[in-house]
Amino acid sequence: MIVMKFGGSSVADAARLRHIGGIVQAYSDKKPAVVLSAMGDTTDHLLEAADAALQNGKTEIERVEKLHLAAVKNLKLRGELHCKMPIHEEIKKLLDELSRLLSGIALIRELTPRTKDYLVSFGERLSVRIAAAYFRSIGINARGFDAWELGFVSNSDFGHAELIEKSWKMIPEKIMPLIKTGVLPVITGFIAQDERGNITTLGRGGSDLSATMIAAACKADEVQVWKDVDGILTADPRIVKNARPVQNVSYEEASELAYFGAQVLHPRAMLPCMKTGTPVLVKNSYTLEAPGTRIGSESFTTTKNCAYVCAITARPGVTLVDIVSTRMLGQFGFLAEIFSAFARKSISVDMVATSEVSVSLTLDTAYDLGELKKELSKIASVEIKKGKAIISIIGDVRRSSEILARTFKICQLIGVPVQMISQGASKVNISFIVDDIEAEEVIKSLHIEFFGKLERLS
Repeated sequence: MIVMKFGGSSVADAARLRHIGGIVQAYSDKKPAVVLSAMGDTTDHLLEAADAALQNGKTEIERVEKLHLAAVKNLKLRGELHCKMPIHEEIKKLLDELSRLLSGIALIRELTPRTKDYLVSFGERLSVRIAAAYFRSIGINARGFDAWELGFVSNSDFGHAELIEKSWKMIPEKIMPLIKTGVLPVITGFIAQDERGNITTLGRGGSDLSATMIAAACKADEVQVWKDVDGILTADPRIVKNARPVQNVSYEEASELAYFGAQVLHPRAMLPCMKTGTPVLVKNSYTLEAPGTRIGSESFTTTKNCAYVCAITARPGVTLVDIVSTRMLGQFGFLAEIFSAFARKSISVDMVATSEVSVSLTLDTAYDLGELKKELSKIASVEIKKGKAIISIIGDVRRSSEILARTFKICQLIGVPVQMISQGASKVNISFIVDDIEAEEVIKSLHIEFFGKLERLS
């Protein structure tokens, strides 16, 4: 058994659904289960419809309705004798339910987190029904399912719910009998239900988490995450045009890459597979012949690579906070006092570097730091610098001296000062801070330095 997950761009319209139908057919002998996101920009359109209901008291589902009914029409989907309800009636029933929900929001002018989760669930619920109907039309024995029908039970933390322990037992109990009888389950990603039957969403990386949870719980051979890139690349292809796919990385390396800017699986989505050792294959749904990247227990640095740097990423929009106080010198509890202030303001810290009298750290620019600075200024001198970027080098940190020497040499040559540096406790990541406007030049220059030989050979 394998699990195949397709994101919104892969199921954006009828043409893309035809394409993934071919991909699923090609893997039919591996007994797949398929997990889908909402079609294209449906989630954004649903949220915009909620805003219109809240602000103007209007019920607007035209864009959502047009996209899905056009897909049904273009795929030439008709009623099936063995189905309880023709697909166009099934879609119309869901759209009517959506319209009633928006009318309720417009009437009371309120959108609670629970109602918002219910609202955005329509994207995935519509996409799996259309996809399953199309798969049946091309000879695949497919059935569409809402995730909660197949054992996805979460807590009630609406907006970023977590699957609870009983899901590990219920998911294989529901899915494996389908697989064994030759049914291809097409399952909604991103959504679940709590124990009271309320629809919940799984937050960032939720659709990928749905797929990895199925794969891990069902002991699948692998989970395939189909995206619009050739796997994990040595750099962002929008910055470095000749960025190369990385053949394999460890879960830890992939987590660091994702956290520091690479467009791969969100770290939380990999947790189920890390628990069971289930491999994750990142593939390109537009370029089937590309081998993709395998994420598993084997590190990039333990394979037969001539390079010892796996990839270089940039995370822009970072704020650097410098905290200086002579009270730090020889004093216990000072750092605890600083981080308690961040905790009270619910501010998450990314990178940290300390000396005897100072601590520097990075934060997401989205935070309002006015109150935090006021509080910290009572015990230290505080300087806040915005417009920074984190450059992360993922590779063999056992060779950190060589990596750092070459990195500093390049930064000196291009005239970019390094403002802070941190070697992660993960043992696979070296990160440093530069100005936002310098980040692209640094990435390009470091890519030439560490991957130039490969580029010249091509």
